[in-house]
Amino acid sequence: MLQLGLPKNAASGSVINARSPIVLVVETDRGIQKLLRRVLCDYGYRTIVASNGRAALALLQTKPDLIILELQLADIEGVDLIRSIRITLESVPIIVLSNLGDERSKVEALDLGADEFLTKPFGMEELLARMRSALRRQIPARGERTAFRAGQLYVDLVHRTVKVSDTLISLPPKEYDLLRLLVEHAGKVLTHRFLIGELWDIPVDHQYLRVYVRQLRQKIEIQTNRPEYITTQFGIGYRLRPPDTQQDEH
Repeated sequence: MLQLGLPKNAASGSVINARSPIVLVVETDRGIQKLLRRVLCDYGYRTIVASNGRAALALLQTKPDLIILELQLADIEGVDLIRSIRITLESVPIIVLSNLGDERSKVEALDLGADEFLTKPFGMEELLARMRSALRRQIPARGERTAFRAGQLYVDLVHRTVKVSDTLISLPPKEYDLLRLLVEHAGKVLTHRFLIGELWDIPVDHQYLRVYVRQLRQKIEIQTNRPEYITTQFGIGYRLRPPDTQQDEH
């Protein structure tokens, strides 16, 4: 049986109530189902479980706040299920779990709308951290974010201004558009294919994207060789550091 690392304080005694987030777990392995249900309940999540894709689709009516999805299902391809979920629940965070660790599987799942991808075996502490991050991102996602702050980086999407340490940074249109996309999906991995599709009307080589990312880093990062804001997910894409705190600037 697959062994998952348990958090040190798994029995946290968190109180579950009507405002606790609902987590839909789509997992074929009964042992992992039981483990996830127990730990998530200990951490205050209302947890519902589906053993296959059809059951998961039926449970979407509960409007879960987050979905943990095994990619290899018996009845429906995991990527097809992600596509179906996105039709019904456009913005619900999806964390994919899979034995498939190849980059193609990760890119396909992320391009179809998954927020995170964990390869089995995974640590429960990492899963819980990814869940907290995804749920935090949902608060600004429910309204249109107009301003973003992380560390010394500040972006005003209404006035199209960018500041680092209160110094105004001038960005050419394409670099600003790249930063805007990253801000709108802060904390989430954006694949090369997604970014290229959003930034260019025709397919271009990944090298074009790398050039713009490098130029953007030179203007907003203190150390370009150790980026603080825009991190590289090798072979997949880029992730912008999430905002420091929940913002009310919508």
